[in-house]
Amino acid sequence: MTAAIAVVVVTHDSAGYVADTLAALTPQLRAGDELVVVDNGSRDATAVAVRAAAPVARVVQQDNRGFAGGAVAGAELTQAPLLLFLNPDARPDDGCLDELRRVADAEPGWGAWQALVTMDGGRTINTAGNVTHFLGMGWAGRCGHPVTEAPGQPAEVSFASGAALVVRRAAWERAGGFDERYFMYCEDLDLCLRLRLAGWAVGIAPAARVEHDYDFEKGGRKWFLLERNRWWTILSDYPLPLLLLLAPALVGAELALLAVAARGGWLREKLRAQVAVAGALPAMLARRRLVQSSRAIGAAAFARQLTADLDSPYLGPLAEIAPLAAAQRAYWAMVLRLLAAARS
Repeated sequence: MTAAIAVVVVTHDSAGYVADTLAALTPQLRAGDELVVVDNGSRDATAVAVRAAAPVARVVQQDNRGFAGGAVAGAELTQAPLLLFLNPDARPDDGCLDELRRVADAEPGWGAWQALVTMDGGRTINTAGNVTHFLGMGWAGRCGHPVTEAPGQPAEVSFASGAALVVRRAAWERAGGFDERYFMYCEDLDLCLRLRLAGWAVGIAPAARVEHDYDFEKGGRKWFLLERNRWWTILSDYPLPLLLLLAPALVGAELALLAVAARGGWLREKLRAQVAVAGALPAMLARRRLVQSSRAIGAAAFARQLTADLDSPYLGPLAEIAPLAAAQRAYWAMVLRLLAAARS
């Protein structure tokens, strides 16, 4: 039986493009599907555009609670067994939703999966499954590669992109959904890591395609959230044996990132993030106890989904230092061997 999907679209000043997304989405809705648009304090005519483009949508207007808070609010208003979080500038191709439904039956062990997200008119990959560095950084996998290099069949990925993310409601509820404190950035990484800890797999359905108006924008606010949320994720989600083995690398990375931040003009935001992490440490340790209490896999299995590769716009000039890349790969290989030997 084909599962119903609850589509949640979180908007903020999205009047210029949300109508195109909804026009592509609504013909794909089936009986039992739900559509909720959560508008996070838009200052433009987003709500008007939504109601005109998708009269079937339930529109909720609230203060800006970020993507995470908007997604949680929308999910709470729905009942379908599958949740699809779709960016307001991510237009699903014909048949996208049916392919996403098909994977629900074909891969019962998957707790979450994403569509193949494209850009440049479908010619180029935006993300074919996201990548997680062992230092807690995540980025769009194969971004900028020709779409012909995308997987040909459903496959597991390190974590699934929130631009077009399906989560089983049972998995969402067991893992606790997005953490609203993240506001935006890394909430999809954090959720997928928690799903893995609970025993679910994460994948991509490449036959389901979404065209995304993607732009990797940098700015002080973004760097602050990326760094704060990266540390929240590490402290909450990494099993203790892995965390202990990575401690020297994490300290060294902090020193290197301070230099990168100073060079890139976002040192103030990096320091603010460190202060925010320290201030939230008791809350994050409490969150860690909750997350780790439901862990169903060992540290070695968890670590196998991480990488030492440096192919990321996040790392900037660090990614271009060949000796550093070689050292990280050697360090990570040692960590994996030690975890496997300990069978943790």
